[in-house]
Amino acid sequence: MGSSLSCCGSEKVDEGVGIGGNSPWRIFTYKELHAATNGFCEENMLGEGGFGSVYWGKTSDGLQIAVKKLKSMNSKAEMEFAVEVEVLGRVRHKNLLGLRGYCAAAEQRLIVYDYMPNLSLLSHLHGQFAGEVQLDWKRRMKIALGSAEGLLYLHHEVTPHIIHRDIKASNVLLDSNFEPLVADFGFAKLIPEGVSHMTTRVKGTLGYLAPEYAMWGKVSESCDVYSFGILLLELLTGRKPIEKLPGGIKRTITEWADPMILKGRFKDLADPKLGGNFDESQLKMGVNVAALCVQNEPEKRPTMREVVGILKGYDPKGKVMQMKIESVKYGDDLMAMDQGSDEEDGKGYDESSAYGVFGPMDNRVQKMQDPYKRYGDGRIVKHG
Repeated sequence: MGSSLSCCGSEKVDEGVGIGGNSPWRIFTYKELHAATNGFCEENMLGEGGFGSVYWGKTSDGLQIAVKKLKSMNSKAEMEFAVEVEVLGRVRHKNLLGLRGYCAAAEQRLIVYDYMPNLSLLSHLHGQFAGEVQLDWKRRMKIALGSAEGLLYLHHEVTPHIIHRDIKASNVLLDSNFEPLVADFGFAKLIPEGVSHMTTRVKGTLGYLAPEYAMWGKVSESCDVYSFGILLLELLTGRKPIEKLPGGIKRTITEWADPMILKGRFKDLADPKLGGNFDESQLKMGVNVAALCVQNEPEKRPTMREVVGILKGYDPKGKVMQMKIESVKYGDDLMAMDQGSDEEDGKGYDESSAYGVFGPMDNRVQKMQDPYKRYGDGRIVKHG
């Protein structure tokens, strides 16, 4: 990175440029971010989770930003903040949400991103935009390929390689053109050259977790491949990774999809909200990619480079139809912790937030207040 994590309480502005040299990041003062978000007022909140809250803001030079404000400054939060800033400062790819800046004032830790006007994939599949059906088939295919290309970059093109560890619909943000940007690198692991896997405390969101990771904490690039497979199924079908059925029973998306794939009922897998407007050959290809990605044995899964090849239509692996989706059975103890809180004892499943950078929102997008709204006489009126 171009700068160390020094305190940003002063007015001095430090800058750095990530790989690729575009979109420089800088250190913000707490005063700047406080002003930009109307004092972190509730009307400007984009979402919240175990980590803290995210606010919409606008800088004095007109840039729309999203500011992640960490709730607590214990050693765990400090580490996640440092990891995310370190990783974000390294990555530069059109399908990764880069770092706009950060603030490390005395008792405050904040990360600044560009604001994504179409929020997250989660909000369009299951959230406040689901009823509007803005995600037509063409956009879904663009989101699938773009997300895969972002992960390919992390796994194969940046050094050291980066494992995201929390690939899910809420961590795929959408810009004004519905171009996907993979976000939220607080759980990321940097993998030294020559290391095939690491054993670590389990982080992430149940339903997306690879079995070897959920059960034994064994993490590798293949864990992200598994999560991408679940994400792809979710994108194609509109179903959640884990659904609650009557009687409190929980069913994974793979358990739901497997019988239909075995019977060749691919059309029945497509999201009903598409109204039948999809390309069946692309649907079969997408289901095939997902099935390859969610195989139980990590060594059988494709790499993200192979996944991108199949999605682009030129990888031979894509011609071998995987006619079965292996249904992962999470243990009852893990299923009981679905959507659960953080486990402080270091054992078991940890979900710091069910949502990513931009969490579930009500109508706050319409209510967000511009802190630099100008009136005809040139006065700047700040709210709250």
